[in-house]
Amino acid sequence: MWLARAAIGCGLAAVLLLAAGAGLRGALVVAVGAAALVLMAVGVWWALSRRGPVRWFGVLLAVAAPAGALALYVGGGTWPWVLGALALWAVGLALARAALRSARHTREMPEREVDPPRRPVLIMNPKSGGGKVEKFDLAGRARELGAEVVLLDPSAQQDVTELAERAVADGADLLGVAGGDGTQALVAQVAARHGLPFLVVSAGTRNHFALDLGLDRNDPARCLDALTDGVELRVDLGEVAGRAFVNNVSFGTYAEVVRNPEYRDAKAATVLAMLPDLLVGYAGARLTAETGGERLEDPQAVLVSNNPYDAGDLLDPGRRSRMDLGRLGVLGVRVDGAAQAADLALRGTSAEAVTVLVGREVVVTADVATIPVAVDGEALELDVPVRCVIRPGALRVRVPRERPGTVAPVPPLRWSRLAHLASGRVDTNGGVR
Repeated sequence: MWLARAAIGCGLAAVLLLAAGAGLRGALVVAVGAAALVLMAVGVWWALSRRGPVRWFGVLLAVAAPAGALALYVGGGTWPWVLGALALWAVGLALARAALRSARHTREMPEREVDPPRRPVLIMNPKSGGGKVEKFDLAGRARELGAEVVLLDPSAQQDVTELAERAVADGADLLGVAGGDGTQALVAQVAARHGLPFLVVSAGTRNHFALDLGLDRNDPARCLDALTDGVELRVDLGEVAGRAFVNNVSFGTYAEVVRNPEYRDAKAATVLAMLPDLLVGYAGARLTAETGGERLEDPQAVLVSNNPYDAGDLLDPGRRSRMDLGRLGVLGVRVDGAAQAADLALRGTSAEAVTVLVGREVVVTADVATIPVAVDGEALELDVPVRCVIRPGALRVRVPRERPGTVAPVPPLRWSRLAHLASGRVDTNGGVR
């Protein structure tokens, strides 16, 4: 309650400071700032959606717009008031996020006590995450704890699923992976098929699955503590066209980028090269996504996730605080211009360009026979219709008893909700009405 009141107070103080300092010029200061934001958004849109001179002009505009506004503030002598108002506004936003986070009651996934495994087998990718397996001596540490380690050969194509099945046939009672999310999904599917516990070692590049499990991404070796002092979480497993996914499946723009052969070696350059064709009159397949009787028509991108992502923004990327809700999350995006692009950048999943749905099954169709699909970041080509389903509680995940844990999600910033919180009105569950 007090955090919410302080947040609103900072917002009002920012407005009063600007009015008192800039006087009659206050409206002009706000107008200049708003114009700079609009021009910067247009510049960013051109930089992303155009090529050649127009792209470079967009970059110049995106930089020059805020710089020009700053120059006007300095020349007019209003910059101290503008700076003070911005500082108060920033503090108010931070307090508002803290207030909304504290008011949101999210239960942790239930843990189950388990005995240590007798014959754990861990599959490790030495190349994953820039060589984290060697950097943190994960193989040596795992062997010290009694695990059998299967190191993938970077110079050869190996069937990870076959290696996991062979480990099960040889008597493994736990399967684990030190690698990226794509490799984790393949082994997780084998573990779920045989009802075995699954261990995640955060040795990938981004480690989204490990993050949402509350594991330590900075020190992957801590994940191995689950071998001797672990607890078990029952986690849902997504499935698309018979293939498991632990994070998400992407259709449209991102899937088109991922299937480009140059993406693995030069991700940023490949994205910049392909974005104009994908954003301006998207030239890919015309998609339709349907779940629970609701339908998305012609989205440029569709993201289907293993449990819904908590609504986020650019300051707080979407995460899954729970992965045992038995539902798929669906995000559909269609951006038709600079205004919608700016709205998307500012409001994240609350923007008008984004449609958020939830369901147990998602069917994606297109006007072509096959479409590119990115499954946990891995590029595939699948026949349409593509069917995504959720398998509730299919995965027994073994995690260390002592771990960082998940971060409570922040709801979208709505001042009306903050005002309710500041008034002290709560429902019977202790949440804001």
